[in-house]
Formats: sequence, structure tokens, C-alpha cells
Amino acid sequence: MSNAIVMRPLVSLALPQGGVARFAAQAALVVAGTLILTIAAKTRVPLGLVDINLGTLAVMGLGVAYGWRLALVTLIAYLVEGAAGLPVFQGTPERGIGLAYMMGPTGGYLLGYIAAAVIAGWAADRGFDRNPLKLGAALLVGEALVLGLGFAWLATLIGAEKAWLGGVVPFVYGDLVKVALVAVAAPAVWSLFSAFGAKK
Repeated sequence: MSNAIVMRPLVSLALPQGGVARFAAQAALVVAGTLILTIAAKTRVPLGLVDINLGTLAVMGLGVAYGWRLALVTLIAYLVEGAAGLPVFQGTPERGIGLAYMMGPTGGYLLGYIAAAVIAGWAADRGFDRNPLKLGAALLVGEALVLGLGFAWLATLIGAEKAWLGGVVPFVYGDLVKVALVAVAAPAVWSLFSAFGAKK
């Protein structure tokens, strides 16, 4: 497999080379990505102010698979859907909807999702998704930003101590597991592509 392919995100292998077909395929991927994010957000374990869900796993996975540009567009589209009132977030519609929900306890985490997706995509664009250690390190930075921004926003609402105990501590172990899963899965997928290419 050439270095040019190695330095592209996974999804680029399935995209048309250019023109209307490529744009249409990218648009379809953005829509599919927002659906994945919605399903991940709705797959949750209630804790209180902020629930555990699969959102960060989906964010990191999409970032690695899509590359930073397409991942950024997908996350922005997802947030626009939520701001417009679509029930795409974990607590919608039962805990509010639209901008009112986004300004609530999960607002900082939603902002952190953008940063995590861009960092994961940036790493994939540079071939880090072929190495679990390099990719894992990049994903940890992104995950730290999710928790950091989530904590910072939550602290303005309920105070730093409660935000730390309710908005950071319960998520650390699970998020480390998610980082490890993506860091191992992406190189494994590339290895499968490499094996397939070798046979051809």
C-alpha cells in the first residue's frame, strides 16, 4: 500500500475521485455521521446531571474514519440539527430541546466533541491511525478537551467541586476504554485493507 493511501483517512478509500459524485458521497457521509452520533447519544446510562453515553466513542471513531475536515463538517451539522430543535442529543426532548438544551449541563461537552473530532481526524490525516500508540495519544488529548470543556461549563452552573465529582470523575474510566478501543480498532482495520491489497 502506498504512502499516499496510508496518509489518508479510511473513508477516502471509498470516495469517488472528484466531481459531483464525490460531493454527493461526502454529503451522504455527513448525514450518516449525524445519525451515528444521535444513536450513540441515545445509548446511555442515566447518572444525573450528565449521563454516560457512547457519544465520545462515536466522535472519535468518526474523526479517525473521516479525517478532520469531514469530521468537522459532520459535528457542526449535528450541532445545527440540535440547535434547530431536532431531538439528537442524549437528553432531548425530555430535558429540553434546541439552544436551551445546549446551554444546559452538557453544553461544554458538546463543544468538546468538535475539538475531539478534529484532533482525531488530524491524527488520521497524518497516518497516526496506523499506530495504536500514536493514535491513542492523540485521542487522549481530544478526550481531555471534552472533559475539560465539559467541566469548565458545568462549573459555571453548579460550582467546581460538584462539576468535578459529577461531570468528570464518573467518566474517566469509561472514556479511557473508549480511547483504547478506537486506538486499537483503527490500525486493525488498516491491516485488513493492507492484507486485502497484498492479495490483489
